[in-house]
Amino acid sequence: MKLRYLILVGLVLGSLALAGCQGTASQQAHAQADQAMYQPVTYANQNVQGPALVVIPGEFKSVNVSFANKITPNNIADWGELELSKANFQVLERTDLGPMLEEVALAANMGDVSGLSKFRKGKFETTRWFVKFDILKAEPVASVQQGFDGRALAGIAGGILGQTVGYGAGVAAEAGVGSVHSSEAAGIWIVGMRYKILDASTGQQVSTGYFEEKMEIGATSGGALGFSKSEQHGVTLDTMSQRLVQRAVQEIDRKK
Repeated sequence: MKLRYLILVGLVLGSLALAGCQGTASQQAHAQADQAMYQPVTYANQNVQGPALVVIPGEFKSVNVSFANKITPNNIADWGELELSKANFQVLERTDLGPMLEEVALAANMGDVSGLSKFRKGKFETTRWFVKFDILKAEPVASVQQGFDGRALAGIAGGILGQTVGYGAGVAAEAGVGSVHSSEAAGIWIVGMRYKILDASTGQQVSTGYFEEKMEIGATSGGALGFSKSEQHGVTLDTMSQRLVQRAVQEIDRKK
């Protein structure tokens, strides 16, 4: 009877612990997802009308393959258009330009005045600036892993208790301690973004700036006596890039 009672108590406690883990896991997952959601920023001069401009796709310089597989220059240009519009600039969207955009971007990057003069009509007639966002750095710079595995310690504890208390206690101790395990890993990325403002008539550089952000991507896991938990944390690379665009636009906004 006593054994049955203990088993029943164990099952009840285990069920309660499992339910608690599930609730906590959901809350933590939502909290981490909230960190990666779009977070609007305030622009100091957003009540002041900015000049007409076109965002042209930027360049990727020293970029890790993992970054290039997830983010493209067009992604960043899209975020640039969004944030510059929020800052009250007159943004001519790239989708309105069609195949002409590549010719414009090439002429602007080369400072080809005669090439740019061909586009000084129609939609481009009032355009004052070309703006581009370049990723100059996107690399993982540090990585640390550590953990604990209770199996080695379990053998020692089981042997000691088996000799001093009894065989059953030794087996129980070895099973309990051997089930304990944990691991933790963290990686640090640094992403650097440069913005350039080019004169739409000449292609000459009007202004530039550079920003860096440090991002941690990590994971933890562990368990004991049949219970386990794993967790991943950190913002995504696209969220980090989007926030760098916001920092750049905040500076551009101050230069209206």
